[in-house]
Amino acid sequence: MSKLKLDFLDHVALYVEDIEASAKWYEKVLGLKKYKLEKWGEYPVFMLSGKTGLALFPADLNLEKFPINRKSIRIDHFAFNVTNANFKIAQKKYDALGLDYTIQDHYYFHSIYTKDLDGHTVELTTLMIDEDSFYQQ
Repeated sequence: MSKLKLDFLDHVALYVEDIEASAKWYEKVLGLKKYKLEKWGEYPVFMLSGKTGLALFPADLNLEKFPINRKSIRIDHFAFNVTNANFKIAQKKYDALGLDYTIQDHYYFHSIYTKDLDGHTVELTTLMIDEDSFYQQ
């Protein structure tokens, strides 16, 4: 049997309160391009950079909110990989946009974290060591 090999992360699906506002945020902050797929109707709205991106779906705001103390399974964050140069560009852009963010040194990677309009944690991560030694086949 052949070994399965993944090529890239295609997309992450997010439920958002306002699709248009979220699409504009991801375009402004990360430079993602909006793709409207006519055969699918109004949603999802795809926001892409190359072959990787997000699918935005409308959140059902009529659902009862989870109590704060209830344990729930959810996505913690999602990350896009960027070059070291683009990592520095992101910091300057986030500063110019007045975004709150944190930077963490994970030794192998440096990461910058911010939150989108719906509170999803968005990470940009950049490799700090030799790529070939980290991504061993």
